[in-house]
Amino acid sequence: MSIRGSAVSARPYRAFLFDMDGTLLNSIAAAERVWGIWAERHGLDVAAFLTTIHGARAIDTITRQALPGVDPQVEAQWITEAEINDVEGVVAIPGAVEFLNSLPGDQWALVTSAPKALALRRLQAAGIAPPAVLVTAEDVAIGKPNPACYELGAQRLGVPVQDCLVFEDATVGIRAGEAAGADVLVVTSTHLKPMPTEHPSIEGYEQLQVHRSADGLLYLQSAVD
Repeated sequence: MSIRGSAVSARPYRAFLFDMDGTLLNSIAAAERVWGIWAERHGLDVAAFLTTIHGARAIDTITRQALPGVDPQVEAQWITEAEINDVEGVVAIPGAVEFLNSLPGDQWALVTSAPKALALRRLQAAGIAPPAVLVTAEDVAIGKPNPACYELGAQRLGVPVQDCLVFEDATVGIRAGEAAGADVLVVTSTHLKPMPTEHPSIEGYEQLQVHRSADGLLYLQSAVD
């Protein structure tokens, strides 16, 4: 496996910013079980609706539906609790654990649309140790595709977001990374069909390596290059 698209190893980065669901772990089955129940309860076209849920905060997804008499905060809390209780089938993306373990702990952050409690539960289920810097749904007023989450992740790491590489799988997250001014690497492990993108992409992390220079910069490389 190699990096598809323009080489990302040519440029050094101060830090890496990772989305969680679909990027570091696969939670699609669990998420769609919970959201499917919710959508059916509210009379939505379940199959069509499920294509819209990935990458966004639950409260933003629910608010977009503009359902009469529905309180997005109450419903988002129900979704969160149901997802915390259902982590069956949540697994790490191939090679993700080993790749994260190879990174300096102060040079990467998790930037997820999930609430903190759910993020920690899914990380535990996937066998991924939480990072020192974790940005979750509660930390921003507006979720992806707004860039605030990635800007905050970089700020908490003490580096300019423009010097970061964002790892993403979903369109809204890719747009957030772009809007923040960061480079983006698309992870396609959970994609059922190709996603047209101008960004380089990887299927998983098995053949991905990182080199840290003497001045602390991170260089991304494919082990098969």
